[in-house]
Amino acid sequence: MSITYNPIGLMKDINENLAPFRKSQADAMAGFGKLATAAMAEGTVSMKHKELIALAIGITQHCSGCIAFHVKALHRLGCTRAELEEVMAICVYMGGGPGLMNAAEALDAWDAIDAPKAA
Repeated sequence: MSITYNPIGLMKDINENLAPFRKSQADAMAGFGKLATAAMAEGTVSMKHKELIALAIGITQHCSGCIAFHVKALHRLGCTRAELEEVMAICVYMGGGPGLMNAAEALDAWDAIDAPKAA
């Protein structure tokens, strides 16, 4: 299944579009990066579980970029599609119909990121 959402292209576009901002606002972006690193670090809650939480928030906030980047991180951390789908069910429960539409994006992102591995 593929919908018009292109997570790989979206991540590339976001990174390219933010490149000048990263230069002009280097201190702010460094601070954001440190916050992200500290918040997502392995601790009492595993990095994978933190990424699942972040993805759920991204879905309920309707952030396509968040979905793409957090699914990519989950893929790298060894998350399974079954784990992803259980979290999508919680998103649908908490977010209703809009959550279901964003869950479709997250599942499509998983398939797009997983495709090179499957080939």
